Amino acid sequence: MGEGNGDWLRVRGIGRERFAGHLAEYLTTLGYAVERSESTDPAESRVAGRLTRMNPAVPPSGQALEFRFYPTSGGAALVWVAPAEVPEPERSRMDRLAREVRAHLERVVHSESHATAKVMPPPEPRLPWVPTAKAPPSQN
Repeated sequence: MGEGNGDWLRVRGIGRERFAGHLAEYLTTLGYAVERSESTDPAESRVAGRLTRMNPAVPPSGQALEFRFYPTSGGAALVWVAPAEVPEPERSRMDRLAREVRAHLERVVHSESHATAKVMPPPEPRLPWVPTAKAPPSQN
């Protein structure tokens, strides 16, 4: 995996399993039933959550979430897999949920590692429902 492959967040200073664990714990607090899986070929962790407890902050398109984590040099990358599409009326609520998840991960990683680890966006962070802005091909 490399740059431009759909990474939403990256972390330096902790591994993918620990990073996945932080997300799984947070989703549980939001009311999701969480399933985690690990694989070695390819090396990745997956976290899937299904909302089981009413949470008015979560739009209908956010009832089921899925994430994939893979190792990077010195840390891990997080790809937001599902939902891949969000209806326009729900987009602001999903964007807010994504911001809250990111803020939580930043706080927990920072405090757990005593500021030695850091969550940061990759050069081109991507959420699946946000269209990527590609430069149009030059016409000579």
